[in-house]
Amino acid sequence: MKQYTRREALERLSPAVLLSLGLWPGALRAATTNAESFRFIVVNDLHYLTEECGHWLERMTAQMKSHGEIDLCIVAGDMTDQGKLEHHGAVREILNGLKMPLHVVIGNHDYLAGNSDRAPYEKTYPNSLNYAFAHRGWQFIGLDTSEGLKFEKTSIPEHTFNWVDEQIGKFDKDRPTIIFTHFPMGPGVKYRPLNTDSLLERFKPLNLQAIFCGHYHAFTQTQFEMLLAQARQSRRHEGEGVLPLQRARWESHSRICRAGARSKNCSDPATKIVITSTTRTHVG
Repeated sequence: MKQYTRREALERLSPAVLLSLGLWPGALRAATTNAESFRFIVVNDLHYLTEECGHWLERMTAQMKSHGEIDLCIVAGDMTDQGKLEHHGAVREILNGLKMPLHVVIGNHDYLAGNSDRAPYEKTYPNSLNYAFAHRGWQFIGLDTSEGLKFEKTSIPEHTFNWVDEQIGKFDKDRPTIIFTHFPMGPGVKYRPLNTDSLLERFKPLNLQAIFCGHYHAFTQTQFEMLLAQARQSRRHEGEGVLPLQRARWESHSRICRAGARSKNCSDPATKIVITSTTRTHVG
């Protein structure tokens, strides 16, 4: 019977298992870098539908700004409920009030309802299907995991795989990396795309530290060694709650900011706001 080294054994495990065990190969072998610590916001599933939703979103952004120095904001899809151009524009205008860099990915509700047209999204957020950016020594990768208007039993589109295959060799393997998508990537999470493992396989060489996602409208808690992933939905938002994010290589926390009751005319939200820091400690 063939004997495998520890590294060889890790390489044979599926990405889902590696995520669940906190044994991402690239993270385990990455060299120490000069990546800095900073704070950023991740928000998802705003589902803007009417002007009344805009008032709720304005109150929410006011709470987001109250948390002190934040470097950037990521929205993990479903900015709107029906994908209309005017709705995308309204959300963009309100989020611009944060006065910080804004990075988004497309969700299934960001397509124009009825015909799967993503032109309104692309007009509002140019060059925001698959892309990457760097910040203070960290790599951020935004990926399109949508399949038009479909919400379940989906497959990540071919153009996303093509983009990753073209770009993967250009990323710094040692820099800590964060991926953000709309559809969930974690093993065992509902609505996970059917070909998720095939996509994650391509990122094994990178120092992947976390994946932020949206889409699932319910409370869920999945324990990974690197991340305690939590999401919740509430018809009424009262006060402010705090949930911990426990990571083996991060010191961080999350806050679920609740900013008053949403109108019955607004789409039932699954919005969560994660405010997290990126203190990185190398594990030898």
